[in-house]
Amino acid sequence: MSRPRVVVVGGGPAGMLAAGRAAECEADVVLLEKGPKLGRKLHISGKGRGNITNTADLNEFIDAFAPNGKFLYGAFSRFFRDDLLDLLRRFGVQTKVERGGRVFPASDRASDVADALERWMESVSVRAKTNCRVRSLLVAEGRVTGVAIYGGEIKADAVVVATGGASYPKTGSTGDGYAMAREAGHTIVAPEPALSALVTREDWVKNLQGLSLRNVEAALVLDPSGRKVATEFGEMLFTHFGVSGPIILTLSRAARKHLKDGPITICIDLKPALTEEQLHARLIRDFAQTKHFGNYLRELLPRLMVDVFVQLTTIDPAKPVNTITAEERGRIIGLLKRLKLTAVALGPLEEAIVTAGGVPIGEIDSRTMASRLTGGLFFAGEVIDIDAETGGYNLQAAFSTGYVAGDSAARLGLI
Repeated sequence: MSRPRVVVVGGGPAGMLAAGRAAECEADVVLLEKGPKLGRKLHISGKGRGNITNTADLNEFIDAFAPNGKFLYGAFSRFFRDDLLDLLRRFGVQTKVERGGRVFPASDRASDVADALERWMESVSVRAKTNCRVRSLLVAEGRVTGVAIYGGEIKADAVVVATGGASYPKTGSTGDGYAMAREAGHTIVAPEPALSALVTREDWVKNLQGLSLRNVEAALVLDPSGRKVATEFGEMLFTHFGVSGPIILTLSRAARKHLKDGPITICIDLKPALTEEQLHARLIRDFAQTKHFGNYLRELLPRLMVDVFVQLTTIDPAKPVNTITAEERGRIIGLLKRLKLTAVALGPLEEAIVTAGGVPIGEIDSRTMASRLTGGLFFAGEVIDIDAETGGYNLQAAFSTGYVAGDSAARLGLI
């Protein structure tokens, strides 16, 4: 019996896992990447450090992908975190665990992960072709027969589409897989930003551009009810148009839903370790001195934030703190515990960390990643309508669905 031919479209994390696993299963594998090198988005993941997975248990992983998380039970049961880490160790990558269970390569270089996956693929004879763009799928009588590339065709028993989403287009994620899925009869859930910055209405955020706040709490609050719909603790960042950073990226998944009904309030607690009563007692103690209000704030807040805080309190920065009134003290405490911003939109899709939307999970067999509509077609990674919060969850899903798709594609050719 001849070896089955598997073509994998897309050289990112999902594509590399699909290609490597299919080749391990003795398929003849061709990996096609339209860009100049493999794993371009992987190289910049985790700010270049590569947050590849998380120590969370299976149920926490599933919850992180709500509402579509249950789709991933099959993939995670066949290839999960320990399997990934074992594979990377075999090819020279040691890992470490940081806050929130985030797993990084010990070297703090995402490129080491990409290089290890390339070594794995070479060891099992994957033929990787870069600068090779797929023009369309070849489909006949309800099944895929290969792909058309610019300059010819490549026949195949199975094709894995692992082209990513539509965010970070400079890394090659330009939504090509959506067009391929449509060619095969699939519908597409409209792509939207996921793990995105938030655009805010207030002009003063521009004055804080580049300021990072650590150990703060941010909540999304619905007006006029005041109901909190999501809360995160950790680090955030001010940008020229709004806010970003880890906790904002995670909150953006909830914000995406509520922004469809209009603006939503972001409420930032700058001093979450202190209650309002504790803050009040501290200010009473501190305000016994004659220091000017503006100078005092330099002890309480990051330097870049002082002028904005003065503006928001409307208190004269030259006013001695021992003359500040009870009403003014209340304003200060209110801002420290509830600094409010108005989110009006998600950041642009091309700058989102992950794309929401894609091939609907109902059109894919969760056990094999096979298309339910077209024989011989498989999907893996971000092209599927799955997205999760930050912390390594999304990359693990790419690795797991890629592995399962490659395994299933190779075995299909043996049937």
